[in-house]
Parts: sequence; C-alpha cells; structure tokens
Amino acid sequence: MAALLATSQSLSHVVRQSFEADSGLGKLFKPPGTMGLSLGTPKEMRDRNKEGLSIWLYRVIRDEERLNDPPVRVGFSQIKYPPLPLRLHYLMVPIVNAADPLAGAETEQRILEKVLQTFHDHPQLRGMDLQGDFKDTESELNVRLESLSLEEITRVWDALEGSYQLSVSYEVGVAYVESALQMGKVSPVNVALPEYGVSIPVGV
Repeated sequence: MAALLATSQSLSHVVRQSFEADSGLGKLFKPPGTMGLSLGTPKEMRDRNKEGLSIWLYRVIRDEERLNDPPVRVGFSQIKYPPLPLRLHYLMVPIVNAADPLAGAETEQRILEKVLQTFHDHPQLRGMDLQGDFKDTESELNVRLESLSLEEITRVWDALEGSYQLSVSYEVGVAYVESALQMGKVSPVNVALPEYGVSIPVGV
C-alpha cells in the first residue's frame, strides 16, 4: 500500500471538491479553468508556469506514540508485523501568476482561506474522502493546522531556494506504511481448562 501517495491524493481530492463547489473559485478550478492542484513544490509549479495550489509533502516523521504497537495475530499460528506509523507535514502554497500583483495577492488569499475553511470544517478524512490505495478501506486521516516558528518557516523556504510566499502547514496522521516482511509463525493460543487440569490450543 502506497500510504504517502494515498494521503496526498486524499488531501488533494478533498480540496479540489471544496474549490469546485465554491462560487468564486469554481470557475478557476473547474475545467476549462486555468488553475489546478499539484503535489509538486511551489518552485516546480512556477517553473512550469502552472497556477493553483501546491500541496507539498515536505516532512515525514514517525509517530512515537504508536511505534511500539505489538504484532497482530491474523491466524491460528501467524502474526502480521506491525506497520510503521507516520505523521506527514504538508505545505499548502497558492500560486497565482497575475499581471496585476494586487489581483494576484487577492486570489492567493481566497485560495488559502478556502483551504483553511475546508480542513477546519472537515478535519477527518475517511470513507469517500479517501483516494488511491486508501480507497474502500477503513483508514482514517486526521488533519491539523500547525503553527510554524519563524525559524522553521525560514528553513523550509531556504530548502526551496526561494523567497517566502503566503502559505500554511498541516500535519496529517496517522499514515501507516505496511511491513514487507512475511508473516511470522507463533505458537497457537492456549486455553486453560482448570476443571480438567489441561491446557489446549485454540482451534484443536
């Protein structure tokens, strides 16, 4: 399962639906509108002369609270190795190439405000929200607006080798990367029968 990509696709799907339903932004993001959503960096969008919203996955960290989850018994004598739990950090950057800087800034703010409204009203993604490998699964993603310090913001934009642009950061969790190890063998579960003084394996 491509958990990182599925998370990005799910975010993009929810944002696109919100944009297309908006009376002002719909004409820009619905075909044949000129704006779209990209999983690439803001720089990549500008280099390709693309407009819209960059949903850039810029940081991936382990979820320490779930890292020690035990293996899951999936059969009589088999266990499934636990997945790697991750929290994903996305930078959402509106990109508008307007001839009039003021008009461009106004559109950027409308786009960003719609993103903020979308995830304020809809902080959990599940069911029909999920796309990619998450589609038709019981996965659930929690989306949280995070405040970055000036130092953190500076590091992000330094990595992009560009000047700061209007943007917000979201943390999304928990995305699980499944283990590629084969299922392990374990002893059958024993059930004690004290009245008979014996212990027998379940399933026997």
